[in-house]
This record gives sequence, structure tokens and C-alpha cells, in this order.
Amino acid sequence: MEIAENAALVVVDVQQGFENLGFWGPRNNPGADGNIAALIDVWQSSGRPVVFVRHDSVQAGSPLRPGQAGNGFKAYVEERRGKRTGGELLVRKSVNSAFYGTPDLDAWLKAAGISQVVLAGIQTNMCVETTARMGGNLGYDVVVAFDATYTFGLEGPFGWRLGTEEVARAAAVSLHGGGFARVVNTAEVVAAAE
Repeated sequence: MEIAENAALVVVDVQQGFENLGFWGPRNNPGADGNIAALIDVWQSSGRPVVFVRHDSVQAGSPLRPGQAGNGFKAYVEERRGKRTGGELLVRKSVNSAFYGTPDLDAWLKAAGISQVVLAGIQTNMCVETTARMGGNLGYDVVVAFDATYTFGLEGPFGWRLGTEEVARAAAVSLHGGGFARVVNTAEVVAAAE
């Protein structure tokens, strides 16, 4: 795998509100936070740009609403913000895709001549997957560091319920098998970026 010298790491919604397991339920992949931190560190040390995405929920009762403690980034992300060694952007959004946020992520990437994005964050099957699909549709070379994401169980139509691992795998299969993104592990990305 090749990681471009100017590839952008897009860190999606790594916010304190996702620690509220009473609201979300159990999560998968307890190692995700360590992998996200490792990716940020590699990007910053190599001078590549990092995009931090924050979900400003408009849903009543959401722990991700502005003004709530849960809207803030997790401590390990907040500690890494502001280094600007390779460029940094904060995107605020209220929908699933980081490409529908403020400022305009697509315009920022294009202005910087960036054609490859690496995604990590929360939730695998929601904002990470939606951002990956849209990035693929916009023509970006999208890489998803699967073990640097996590999610929660989900109930769908007909009373169907999928557990955390099933939801995560379904997202990975859809993205990779559908040609929207290459789904890989953090170690592969780190080795290619160092």
C-alpha cells in the first residue's frame, strides 16, 4: 500500500459523548482509540495534514449536542490538536458525511491538491462509512483504517438486530466490496506512512 506524502487523515467524531454507553450500548473494538492516536501521531510527525471532524448533533437528548460535555473531543484527540505540523482543519457537521460540514472539506482538500484520504473514528457504519462512500463518489482514493474505528449494535427493519461486530463487518464489506474504499488495518497504514 502507498500513502501519499500529502494524504489527509480524517478523524471522524472521536467525541466524549460516545463514552456514554448507557445511551449507545456496548461498543466493539476496545483497541480503536489507541489506533486512532497512533495514526494522528504518524500523520503529525510526517507533516501530513489532519482533519478533525466534530458532530454537532441537532437531536434532542443526544450526548453529542453543542453545549454538552459529550460534544468535545476525547482527551487524547484534544491533546493532539493544534500541532499544525502538516496542516490542520476542524470540520463541524450535523449529518453523517464530513463532506457536508463547515468548512467545505472537499474544497479544502482540492485547494491543497490532496487526492487520498485515510479515515478513522466513530461510528464505523455511520459517519465513517458515509464519509468514505461520499469520498469515493467524489473521486478520492479512500482508505479506511478499520481497527481505528468502532461502533455499536443496531436495530433495523422487521425487528432485525445486529451486534457490534456484525455491524462493523457489514460496513467494511460494503465499503471494500463495493469499491468505495480500501479497508485495511492500522499497522498497514502506519508502515506505509512512516
